[in-house]
Amino acid sequence: MSLVRVMSRVLAALVVLLCGLLVVAAKPVLRSNTRRAVRRWFAALVRAFGVRIEVHGEPRFQATPGRGVLVVSNHVSWLDSLVLDAVQPMAMVAKLDIRGWPLLGKLISAAGSVFIDRERLSRLPETVSELSDALRAGLAIGTNPEGTTWCGISSGRFRPALFQAALDAGVPVRPVALRYRVADGATARPAAFVGAEDLVTAMRRVLRLRGLVVEVHVLPEIAPGRADNRRDLALIAEAGVAEALGTTVALHKELDLERA
Repeated sequence: MSLVRVMSRVLAALVVLLCGLLVVAAKPVLRSNTRRAVRRWFAALVRAFGVRIEVHGEPRFQATPGRGVLVVSNHVSWLDSLVLDAVQPMAMVAKLDIRGWPLLGKLISAAGSVFIDRERLSRLPETVSELSDALRAGLAIGTNPEGTTWCGISSGRFRPALFQAALDAGVPVRPVALRYRVADGATARPAAFVGAEDLVTAMRRVLRLRGLVVEVHVLPEIAPGRADNRRDLALIAEAGVAEALGTTVALHKELDLERA
């Protein structure tokens, strides 16, 4: 990518970010149109970074208004939450350090996100209770149950803890598979946010990428009652995402061993 094009993306993203502050300030005025305005804002931000979104499957994560749903997806990039909100705005479960990201952290907080301090897991039952209440109120809640990012070639196991919120609230789980690729169809490894690198470094790699596409595969809902416990519910969702990403064989073997 030429330096001129990278700088134009940076400027476009900054403009959209600043406009986001206006969207947050205008929420009381927008009222019923808030969700549409937020979705368009996230879509504009993703485009500013040079990213194109392809949605496969259901056009939305929540088909019935007023009914809560727990949306679970694999975790690849710092773009994950932005992409999901560009399809359908929702409250996200995020790591505590995201709240400190410059400007972007404030906007994610304003969207109603729930932050988890991974250094204080003693608060996890309280977080699950908060999520259950939000799901009962009819909200869509998004989370990355892998707990950390992966490179896009392989995926991690889905941790079952937050699935308890869906069980307690009696709402469905909607698995979503995210795949990052470039124009020729190859996996876009540079888009991954892996290791202890900082946000700026990860952003620079994305800004330099040409033809970055994020495939959003919205999978069928897992209805309440299909799993008796959070562990089985996590395994069902994990297997669905793995199948959509083409890693079915390895994870299904592990799934069979877990159930044996």
